[in-house]
Parts: sequence; C-alpha cells; structure tokens
Amino acid sequence: MNCENRQEGCTMLKQIQQALRGADFDAVLITSPQNRRYATGFPSSAGVCLIDAKGGYLFTDFRYIEAAKQRIGDGFQVEQVKGSYANMVNAVCDRDGVRTLGFEENAMTCGDFEQWQRALHAKLMPMRTLLSSLREVKAQHEVDCCIAAQRIAERALADVLEEIHAGVTEKHLAALLTYRMLDYGGETMSFEPIVVSGMKSSMPHGVPSEKRIEEGDFVTMDFGCTVEGYCSDMTRTVAVGHADEEMRRVYDIVLRAQLAGIAAAKPGATGQQVDRAARDVIAQEGYGPYFGHSFGHGIGLDIHETPVAAPNSPRPLAAGNIISAEPGIYLPGRFGVRIEDMLCITSDGCQNLTNAPKELVICK
Repeated sequence: MNCENRQEGCTMLKQIQQALRGADFDAVLITSPQNRRYATGFPSSAGVCLIDAKGGYLFTDFRYIEAAKQRIGDGFQVEQVKGSYANMVNAVCDRDGVRTLGFEENAMTCGDFEQWQRALHAKLMPMRTLLSSLREVKAQHEVDCCIAAQRIAERALADVLEEIHAGVTEKHLAALLTYRMLDYGGETMSFEPIVVSGMKSSMPHGVPSEKRIEEGDFVTMDFGCTVEGYCSDMTRTVAVGHADEEMRRVYDIVLRAQLAGIAAAKPGATGQQVDRAARDVIAQEGYGPYFGHSFGHGIGLDIHETPVAAPNSPRPLAAGNIISAEPGIYLPGRFGVRIEDMLCITSDGCQNLTNAPKELVICK
C-alpha cells in the first residue's frame, strides 16, 4: 500500500475535470481542507484549490509551499499566495475564460461567500454533489488507507482490553486508546474517543469522565484514527467481571442485527433496506424503541459522509462505498450495547474491513 503516491492527485484531478463537463459551472473553487486534500492529495490548514478544464491550481502560503511542491503531482500548478487568494483565482479565471465557479455550499459560511463573491470576477454557483458524489466511490488507495487506519485502531484495542478492570476511569481508557493509536502510526484521531460505562453506556455519544468502572458494567468504546486523512471507525462493547442474563441477551440481539445488516449491504440495496434488515431484528425482540440512530454512515476523509444506511435513505449503495455497520440498543439508566464495523461495498456484496472479534468479551 502506498497512500502518498503523487499520481493520486493527478487521478483525482482528471475525475473532477471529467465531472465538470456535465456541470453548470466552468470550474470549481475548493476551500475546505478535506476537499482540498481529496483533490490534491496534500494536507494543509490553509490554501485554495481551483480546477478547470485546463488544469489544477493550488495556492497556499509560505508554511506549506515547499512540501506542497514536493508532494503534489504534475497535473497541478502550485504557487505561493501573493496579495490575496482572490487575486490569484481571478488571474486564472481571466486567463482561462472562467465565468462561473462552483463552490462548496455545505462548507463555506455565508460571510465567506459574500467576501469571495465581492472579490471574484466569476459568479459563484453551488457545487451541489459534484465532489461528494466522487468522494463516495473510493479508489483502491483510499480503501487501503481506511484499512491501515483500522488495523492501527485494532492494535490499540487489543492493548486497552488488557487495562480494563474495576476501578479504572473512562478518561484513562480514552487517553490510552488515543496514545496507542498515535504510537502505532495514526495520523490523528477520527474523532474524540467515546468511552462510557455502566448506566452511561446507554448514551450513544456519551463523553468519557472520571467515572470509575465497576464490576458488572458494560463498557462501550467508539474510536478510530486516520491514515493520510482517511478515517477508521469501530465500536466494541465489553463487560467487566461478569454480564447478567439480559446483558448477554441484548448483546446477542445487537450482534445478530449487525450481521443481518451486513448481509443486506450490496450494490443496488438502498440505505433504507440495509437499515431495515438490522432494525427488524431488534424490533422483533421488543427493543425497537431503543435503537434510535441509523445503521450506518459513509466514512472517508470525513468521519461522517454520504452515503448513509438510514430509515429515510432511498439511495442505492454502489461498489466502492465505505459505510459503518453500527446498530445498538440503549436502555436509559441501565446500559447500552453498540457493535460497529466498517464495510466496503463490492461488486457482489461487501467486504468487512474490520478484523476485531465480536463475541462478548468479559474483562477481569
């Protein structure tokens, strides 16, 4: 696997240029860090990317210019910003005859939009789904980066399982997960790790605290890291010391629901159908009201992106999509269970990118 190949930026450039042929605008103005990284393969906190039919342009400042020129492929012209980004964009638009620019309406603030539109010679138009549709279908190097991030997370989990016992705090486990993922090569966290125990495990996005884990608790850990910007995402729920009969039953229902959703995940299946396959298992066991979120969401450069596997998602999945598989049951004031893997939709089904075991673990 090579997630730093200079050719990747050239490949994305060609794909964006091809998509532009059917668009209502002449070029795209990319200002968000995630989409800049998708288009160029280069990470930075500052910069502007412009792509039209004639080429790709990345304008960035002194902090990044040397690294950008080294890493970005030959299809892009990389220049250090002089004066303002708007002036440099205008120079390209005037030279290439660009009159309309697609912009990221879901990423640009109203204030930024007004500032850009006042400064630009070209008219700004919403980009709609041009980039998000391209990003939904992952190339092999993108899948490889997600897998690499997932393997790092799994190594961290194996270490942390050895540290779970009565008396340790949620914050300690969250900090240990973070440290291990970084130590094993993670670029950064996909999101702040969720580690909740006991009654708090009924909160799907609870925040780790100084609460000490007790004998008989469920501990739910939701975490991931990035490799070359691409995220991993996994959840495991374990018991401490022992699990009573209902805890074991609920865990088994969630696992069966997840397996049913995974079996339904294939090209052409809608997000609704995949979600329903899992949701029906939980509902038939009488816990329907306690599964309040969707079965899954897209994963890539953002931890939550399209497509989604949700009750209100009629769009079909396609080969190359990466989605989470994360049903759960949450009993307020008692406990909760969630099990999450990452799936890559293939030509005839899906590949589970997660290797971590899913049988109920009892930590001593």
